[in-house]
Amino acid sequence: MKLNELRDNEGASHNRHRVGRGIGSGKGKTGGRGVKGQKSRSGVAIKGFEGGQMPLHRRLPKRGFNNIFAKSFNEVTLGRLQKAIDAGKLDGSKTIDVAALVAAGVVRRPKDGVRILGGGELTSKVTLEVAGGSKPALAAVEKAGGSVTLLAVKEGADA
Repeated sequence: MKLNELRDNEGASHNRHRVGRGIGSGKGKTGGRGVKGQKSRSGVAIKGFEGGQMPLHRRLPKRGFNNIFAKSFNEVTLGRLQKAIDAGKLDGSKTIDVAALVAAGVVRRPKDGVRILGGGELTSKVTLEVAGGSKPALAAVEKAGGSVTLLAVKEGADA
C-alpha cells in the first residue's frame, strides 16, 4: 500500500452541498430551512425552549451540590501494587509513597493522595505511606507483614 493509494471507504464522505444557489439545485430559495418563522432566520439559539411551556430542565427539582473542598484521591488496589512489585517497577523493600507510585507508573499524577483498596491479593511485605485505605486493605497489608502510615491530607482553601 502506498500513500497515494489511500482513500476513504465508499460512502464515508459526502460532497459539500452548496445551499441557497437557485431553485434548480434543489436546495435553493429557502435553503432547506422551510418557510418563515424564528428557525428560518439567522442567529437562532433555542436549546431547551419548548414553545413557552415550562422547559423540562426547569420543571425538575434541583438536588445536591458540588463540594468545592472535596478531596480527589488516586485509588490503588492491593493486586495492582503486587503486580508492580512482581514486575520490578516498585521496590517492596523501600517505603512506597505517592512519589514512588508515580515513578513506577502505577499512578499517573498525584492528586490529593493515594487510597489503598482491597482488590486483589498482596503477598509482599511492604511499608506504605498513603492518605488512607479501606479496612480490609489495611488489614491485608498488616497480615502480609507490612505496615501502613496514614498521612495527614492537605486541607481545603479556607482551612
